[in-house]
Amino acid sequence: MSVKIRLQRHGKKGKPFYWIVAADARSKRDGKFLEKLGIYNPNTNPATIDLNVDGAVKWLTNGAQPSDTAKRLLSYKGALLKHHLLGGLRKGALTEEQVAEKFNAWVAEKDAAVAAKVSGLTQEQEVEKAKALAAEKAVNEKRVSDAQAIEAEAAAAEAAEIAATEAAAAAEVAATEEVAATEEVVATEVVATEEAPAEEAAGEETKEA
Repeated sequence: MSVKIRLQRHGKKGKPFYWIVAADARSKRDGKFLEKLGIYNPNTNPATIDLNVDGAVKWLTNGAQPSDTAKRLLSYKGALLKHHLLGGLRKGALTEEQVAEKFNAWVAEKDAAVAAKVSGLTQEQEVEKAKALAAEKAVNEKRVSDAQAIEAEAAAAEAAEIAATEAAAAAEVAATEEVAATEEVVATEVVATEEAPAEEAAGEETKEA
């Protein structure tokens, strides 16, 4: 039986994730499989890859052929390296201690590289978050400034309206006072006009006496 190590699709539309499986080469892509070896989730950053390295190496040793994508994943997790090192052990070129040492050194180096990438992504996310907060703060400040400007404009318009109303009232009062003063002057002149003939008549009567 020919065995392939390949991906089996799961998840929902637009956000798939995959199982890494060993399956009969004649079976359907998403059909029955012989063993689940891990998962691959490309929706995270960085992508999540969880692999049973020893299980994958066992199938490789038994002649299983990985698909192109599965081969890249196996290489990324060190399964191909361990398969190669175990081949050297079988040939007597390496000891078990050397195989373990070389593989563990590779894993440590790989983990350091992944950690550095994650740290870089975290810093980028923090920078982007800071930029987003600054932009949001600027928008909020502009919104507050615009609201204050509108309030100040409304207050100024209200103050101008009050001033105009007071000025009109003052003008009306002044006009009323002017009319009253004019009427008083006219009344005084009328009284004086009426008193003058009476005084003249009284003077004439005095002369005759």
